[in-house]
Amino acid sequence: MQATDSTDRAVYWGTGRRKSSVARVRLVPGNGQLIVNGRPGDSYFNFNHGYLAAVKAPLETLGLENEYDILVNAHGGGLTGQADSIRLGVARALCELDPDNRSPLKIEGYLTRDPRAKERKKYGLHKARKAPQYSKR
Repeated sequence: MQATDSTDRAVYWGTGRRKSSVARVRLVPGNGQLIVNGRPGDSYFNFNHGYLAAVKAPLETLGLENEYDILVNAHGGGLTGQADSIRLGVARALCELDPDNRSPLKIEGYLTRDPRAKERKKYGLHKARKAPQYSKR
């Protein structure tokens, strides 16, 4: 959804989900900053290059890494789930920005939501699949 902020800049929204984490992403014209929950992105992700690269991958695919700031409100899950949910949110926001962006992002797989989630625990078992030790006698 496109909106404008208080300085009349175009703002593009995207929501991403992965495991139990949810990220609400805003793309604002800027110089490539990443702000997650009010903190700089590199600090939030503990300077982990893999997480930062995953978050900025959709922008790098389109060559826009220094043209938009990424403002994120993320909650739930851990850093891996949040990084992947932010990546999906950024890709969806880029599709709002220009519908022509959809095909290169789709080819790279950035618009596909990862459906894997934690399997529920079953009764009679210790965890989802771990059974009690078998005793023959």
